Amino acid sequence: MKKDLHNGTASAEDERSATNGRPKPSDSEYLRQLGETVRAARAQRGMTRKMLASHSGVSERFLAQLESGTGNASVLILRQISQALNLSLEAMLPGAHASSLEMKRTVDLLQGLRPVELSEAQALLLQRFGPKKHDGDRPQRIALIGLRGAGKSTVGKLLAKKLELPFFELDRMIEQTSGISLSMIFDLYGQSGFRRFERRCLDDLLNTQKRFVVATGGSLVSEPTTYERLLTNCYTIWLRATPQEHMSRVIAQGDIRPMAQNPEAMADLQRILQEREDLYGRADVSINTSGKLVEEVIVESLQSIENFVGSATMK
Repeated sequence: MKKDLHNGTASAEDERSATNGRPKPSDSEYLRQLGETVRAARAQRGMTRKMLASHSGVSERFLAQLESGTGNASVLILRQISQALNLSLEAMLPGAHASSLEMKRTVDLLQGLRPVELSEAQALLLQRFGPKKHDGDRPQRIALIGLRGAGKSTVGKLLAKKLELPFFELDRMIEQTSGISLSMIFDLYGQSGFRRFERRCLDDLLNTQKRFVVATGGSLVSEPTTYERLLTNCYTIWLRATPQEHMSRVIAQGDIRPMAQNPEAMADLQRILQEREDLYGRADVSINTSGKLVEEVIVESLQSIENFVGSATMK
């Protein structure tokens, strides 16, 4: 609280703004937006609150307060959280803009657009300035994306066999490259360290293999540059399912970790799917695997690839 320069006491204005220790309405809204941003970023990366607390060195209690909009984080604590999420501090702050005049004008213009106009503007920018997709090569490089339990490994192996292509799992490549398990990578290097291994392994795959089917990790789509590289160089198939089916498949595989000591596991899973839906939706095709046999999914995948090859040939 500021003190009056003349008598060392708080001014009347300061007293009104700090009544009962409550933040001003504008501060409350800022904290609410900040909490939503952190919660959405955590969901996109598939991190529980406990995982984020461990990787950032911040207590779960503080994170709960922050995500509910009642936190009052210092810049240093925010930096710890941003590093654990592999997200720039600026990207976490609502209302933050680049300092250059040109960028500010662009941001102001985009912020004034309606949602449908913003989507159109994004499409135009990607078409004009985004990386160009190599449609001639992509049908020979097929990437399966989706949340854990979607069937990427099962479908990927059979699809690769049908197409006579080698099959890779990006997570297994990461373990082979690092020499340790995924859990140890997170323990030793955190989320940002895992992302570095993930990008390196994807680059190695694209640089050494002309034809393949690859099953990617569920959270790869939340890393913009890595995901953009995948979309540009591979024909991407989103294998989707309901949250209930995702959970049941993982548990059926003998992994009960999603439910262990986490009574909100299903709510977390639903939030992850919701936060990633637009990202997964950027795939070339979406195939719903719920209630279907693996053979049916394979047939749909092959048909989508055939249709893509046909349309690319006609261009």
